Amino acid sequence: MTFDVARARRETPGCAEVVHLNNAGSALPPAVVTDTVVGYLRHEALVGGYEAAAETRDELAAVYTSAARLIGGVPDDIAITDNATRSWQAVFYALPFGAGDRILTSRAEYASNAIAFLQVARRTGAVVEVIGDDESGQLDVEELKRRVDGNVKLIAISHVPTQGGLVNPAEEIGAVAEAAGIPFLLDACQSAGQVDLDVSRLKCDALSVTGRKYLRGPRGTGFLYVHPRLRERLEPAMLDLHSASWVSPTEYVVDPTAKRFEVWERDFAAVYGLGAAIDYALGWGLPAIETRVADLAATLRSRLADAGARVHDVGAKKCGITTFSLDGTPAADVKARLAEANINVSVSSRTSAQYDFTARELPDMVRASVHYYNTEDEIDLLVKQVEKL
Repeated sequence: MTFDVARARRETPGCAEVVHLNNAGSALPPAVVTDTVVGYLRHEALVGGYEAAAETRDELAAVYTSAARLIGGVPDDIAITDNATRSWQAVFYALPFGAGDRILTSRAEYASNAIAFLQVARRTGAVVEVIGDDESGQLDVEELKRRVDGNVKLIAISHVPTQGGLVNPAEEIGAVAEAAGIPFLLDACQSAGQVDLDVSRLKCDALSVTGRKYLRGPRGTGFLYVHPRLRERLEPAMLDLHSASWVSPTEYVVDPTAKRFEVWERDFAAVYGLGAAIDYALGWGLPAIETRVADLAATLRSRLADAGARVHDVGAKKCGITTFSLDGTPAADVKARLAEANINVSVSSRTSAQYDFTARELPDMVRASVHYYNTEDEIDLLVKQVEKL
């Protein structure tokens, strides 16, 4: 089936203003998202914040339903948060670790997650271990199987790292974790919205998502999925009157659903914008989005290579993120020159997403991340600018 790119661009006002190839940073929202946020803010300004929230309880419940549908879960397993990092941290910092406990992760790990691993290791005596890559550059599942024992208390990976185009084999990793009875925490910050996710296939115990990237939602939004088998074992590091109930002067009861990982105060306009973004993505269908994005990225990689760029993407399966460098031209200079041509990209440091980042001796790279509203003409514009450098 042909993807209706013209419709996607009509419904995305930013497409008329800029060539936006920084979707792994923050994607252009469809008009319905902006209209939802602004419309709610205008209504809130007229009737009052508490009153607007009370009027829209059903709409709020629908956001949980949509988020659950996106990943194949149920609403009680969903917590609405303000970003993917907070979602991820809410689970990670609730897990009990002790001296000698092992945390297994991948080489392609996000800096914020790696810092959290190291902090907890220093506090508790837990040990962080990095699983190597296989010949394709993705996490080596066979090595993971060999490294699992009774001291492993967590397997935590980034599904799609911030650079390198890689899609880690999350379903195979989840099968290993499930067989061993080890919690599996999956960072889906970069994959949600461009990869068709199903928690029953992934077999993850927890999954963290942001709104601003491939879901095309507002900044400052995200959600968290936590399976009951893990949720019932965890008490969050911080609680408030929303995540728990104060039932007597000396007692409280934690919410039985994933809302135990939320806090009371939230930006309702942004939350409804997130719901609109999720519904918009579901309307296109994630399988169709995944195919469109992967095909565009493959075209971009091929044309960049033909233009003499060094493309650094790895993995048996690749996504919409393309990272490249030009010999003799720093990545920051490439980004600046592209910005002069009204093309948005970003610069990705090897230290931001490579656990043993000195191993490959990678330079800082330009990251060009496509979405389904991008076109081959926009790819051609990028490549022509690269050829001039």
